[in-house]
Amino acid sequence: MSEQYEVLAVRYGTRRASAAEVFLNYHAYHEPDRPLGMDYFFWVARNPARTVVIDTGFSPAGGAARGRTMLMDTVPALRAAGTAPDDVAQVVLTHAHYDHIGGLPVFTGTGTGAEVIMTRDEYDFWTGPLGRRGQFAHTTEASELDHLRELREAGRLTLAGRAGQVAPGIELTQVGGHTPGQAIVTVATAGGPVVLASDAVHYYEELERDRPFSIVANLADMYAAFDRIRAMGEAGARVVAGHDPLVAERFGGSPDVILIACDERGTDD
Repeated sequence: MSEQYEVLAVRYGTRRASAAEVFLNYHAYHEPDRPLGMDYFFWVARNPARTVVIDTGFSPAGGAARGRTMLMDTVPALRAAGTAPDDVAQVVLTHAHYDHIGGLPVFTGTGTGAEVIMTRDEYDFWTGPLGRRGQFAHTTEASELDHLRELREAGRLTLAGRAGQVAPGIELTQVGGHTPGQAIVTVATAGGPVVLASDAVHYYEELERDRPFSIVANLADMYAAFDRIRAMGEAGARVVAGHDPLVAERFGGSPDVILIACDERGTDD
């Protein structure tokens, strides 16, 4: 991957959770329950040639329906990161849960021209009959899935295979597990690759203690994704968890706009 990017994690929401609700079958670990914070991010990768947004956050309605605290709506959150919808060339959706596609209309309305990209397996699942079943559907908003269908019919949604290049220096890889087409995004930076794990790894504890998340479509695929992402980290990539408050601690900077890596123009800690 020849091009290099600055990578930002933008914290737009938060909530209080507990280990028992976050980790699958937590009782099997024979540990007392404990409180956990859960932060909500989307990510920005940019260089002089392009700006790519990875996921879009939840909508005010989608967050409120689930008791989530919205810190910044999508446009103010982009502004805090120094960009705007019209600056964005591509929007990559790692999966179709409400907290990852709720802000999509900001990038797909009149006057905006971003290409939207997600894996074909993810799109086919959520627009097919199984995606409407209760244990799956509660993590999505029907109107937001309808919007994906509309974008596809309009030729604005690109469906990717299991691996491929989004843009020079940015790669999309399907790992499954959390959802049937869950993807991760690898971004080239001056300090080496950054893996935006999204919900393939909600918390670093999932990798470090081999603890699957409670919402899972395929447990074997989730474990395999852990192995794959661990190997990437061991090879030198920086792994960014999808919901862990430790992201701010591990990478430093502002709690709401966290600089993960610089492009070739900057210096990287």
